[in-house]
Amino acid sequence: MQLVKVGLCAFGMSGKVFHAPFLKEHPGFFMSAIVERSKEESKEKYPDATIYRSLDEMLQNADIDVVVVNTPVQTHFEFTKMALEAGKNVIVEKPFTVNVAEAEELVRLAESKNLFLSVYQNRRFDRDYLQVQKVISEGKLGNIKEVEIRFDRFRTEPSAKEHKENPELNGSGSVHDLGSHLVDQATQFFGFPEKLFADVFSMKGEEFANDYFEILLYYKDGVRARLKSSVFSKEEHFAYKLHGDKGSFLQERTDDQETELVSGAIPTYGKDWMQPLKESDGILNYLDENSETKRILTSSQPGNYMNYYQQIYEHIVFGYALPSLGNEVVQNMKIIEAALESSKKGKIVDLN
Repeated sequence: MQLVKVGLCAFGMSGKVFHAPFLKEHPGFFMSAIVERSKEESKEKYPDATIYRSLDEMLQNADIDVVVVNTPVQTHFEFTKMALEAGKNVIVEKPFTVNVAEAEELVRLAESKNLFLSVYQNRRFDRDYLQVQKVISEGKLGNIKEVEIRFDRFRTEPSAKEHKENPELNGSGSVHDLGSHLVDQATQFFGFPEKLFADVFSMKGEEFANDYFEILLYYKDGVRARLKSSVFSKEEHFAYKLHGDKGSFLQERTDDQETELVSGAIPTYGKDWMQPLKESDGILNYLDENSETKRILTSSQPGNYMNYYQQIYEHIVFGYALPSLGNEVVQNMKIIEAALESSKKGKIVDLN
């Protein structure tokens, strides 16, 4: 099996939970290098990886094929550019960058150097998202007219991380953080919208970055997609609501890969490592071919973030399609940027 050598830019929560476990368990990858500015926490679980104190040091000395930029979003542009200029392929965490101009420049740079640039949109591999994708593809809802996608939390106290909470920093707040997932899912389901209207603000107060948003996407075929998030949501909602001219589908947000990984679970290669649900997590209510109502309780199948890295590996070795390539996610950045503009000006923004 061809071995792909990877360097990780940080060993914080993202590195420990979303990247390192999968890189270690996938037989096609070797985690060759990890940047830890002052600590050596990675040594215990990843003793074969050389620790470097900066990205510059890693790029100058490490034998790596791919760099994973999993640092705060405000550093994504600088670090991704450094890695590309050093001749390395790049996986960059979401959100891609703080603005469209940065994202477009990185895409051009990667293309000029014939390197790949992929954004880690891991929620495309959540069980709930995959279930919605399946229901849409089956066509039982008919022509979809209205959609709501939510990602709520109950975190009423501010984070200790300044890059997430300081409203003066570009890229801070929920629109870039959770919004990057919801925007990505909407564009995966329905493509790029014609225009949008957004309401964005901080429920915790003006001294903190935005923690609430509602973005209404307008599509040319009449579809309305509403994306919403709040950190003051103690009770669970259906995360997805889809309504068409033949029926409706409601889906809970039930993927628990993140929870399991945080608790120390080890993902396995080559098979689903999450367990099937014991109860239903969705409701499908539609008219069949005889116009009779069918109401079915549905259960989503396990998601698997390992599939992201499997697709990365297959792209490198076999030339298969790259997951969430940079020039695709630039479109998401345009929506995020337009949402902030819409909320600030209190008007609909035309995306064309």
